[in-house]
Amino acid sequence: MTRTWDIFCSVVDNYGDIGVCWRLARQLSSEPGHSVRLWVDNLESFRRLCPAVDPAQALQRIKGVEVRRWGATFPRAEPADIVVEGFGARLPDAWLEAMAARLPHPVWINLEYLSAESWVEGCHGLPSPHPSLPLVKHFFFPGFTAATGGLLMEDGLARTRDAFQGDPAALAAFWRSLGLASPGDSALRVSLFCYRNAALAALVEAWSCDPSPVVCIVPEGTALTQLSHIAGRRIEPGSRIKLGGLSIAAIPFLDLEQYDRLLWACDFNWVRGEDSFVRAQLAARPLVWQAYPQQEGAHLRKTSAFLERYASALDPAARRVQCALIEAWNRESADVGRHWVALRSHRNALAAHARDWAGNLAAGGSLAIKLAEFCEDRLK
Repeated sequence: MTRTWDIFCSVVDNYGDIGVCWRLARQLSSEPGHSVRLWVDNLESFRRLCPAVDPAQALQRIKGVEVRRWGATFPRAEPADIVVEGFGARLPDAWLEAMAARLPHPVWINLEYLSAESWVEGCHGLPSPHPSLPLVKHFFFPGFTAATGGLLMEDGLARTRDAFQGDPAALAAFWRSLGLASPGDSALRVSLFCYRNAALAALVEAWSCDPSPVVCIVPEGTALTQLSHIAGRRIEPGSRIKLGGLSIAAIPFLDLEQYDRLLWACDFNWVRGEDSFVRAQLAARPLVWQAYPQQEGAHLRKTSAFLERYASALDPAARRVQCALIEAWNRESADVGRHWVALRSHRNALAAHARDWAGNLAAGGSLAIKLAEFCEDRLK
């Protein structure tokens, strides 16, 4: 049965929150065929991920989704069958009152952040009654097991990825679209998307001294700004500079589809937060993840929990190096340089493991489908 959906997104870190909410809205609209409204409080940031967005328009329809501006003055509208708070986005009081007045009451979901920690399974789906209104909010946790909400993955994604990765002409055309020649067979291609990280200088040094050439593709943003300081010169999209054996290729910020292809085309992907983290896993390529830095080292517990799951099937030597590198990167330790050198000798094992891991993720289920089923059970 098709339903109406309202998804609310408050853009906190510029790209991660809206990336997840936009992917969810598109998938709910295109696959089960639901009617979806996406409310966004920062359309300028949204446009970076989806160039079709016009920030001047309060209401627009893009790829089957009705996109609405979420401003200080909230428009009058009838709440949908299902209302989703993206990552705890606080709904306007007037909207909550409208939800309470609607009969039957909408299913109210708080879409939580992704974590591999074991406690997530016990909290997934738990209800939380509103203190004064006849509404119940349910917490929906993405995750890596069947006891969680799964991950955002579109139907046919693996087939599209594999066709692209196995097509030399498509790969060459993609590199040309970025203004880059296809890297030679001996060059290692890495993408870099990270928060500011004090360990980046040590990583750049390791890459520049690597016995094999390294091509680092960096979209416009924080990483490119920091690389400019490290290199001692301004690096802008379109720039190509060399530091020893390292070639840095600066490119414009990519929309979601192009960024997926960048992940598919590279040999290693350095990613951050949640959206790029999940897409890198689905790319079936080795990855290095930087969790969103949190106080009291909470992000370090998240990285350890992920590594416990992700690296368990690796042989002991590759597992030690993989874990050491990601932990050093998240601690912003200069040890990341020497761990990179050690990691290079395990490239083939890491590549095979990344492909196996991507295939196994499907066992946890598609988040959009599991969320729709969860809500349908509560609408009956």
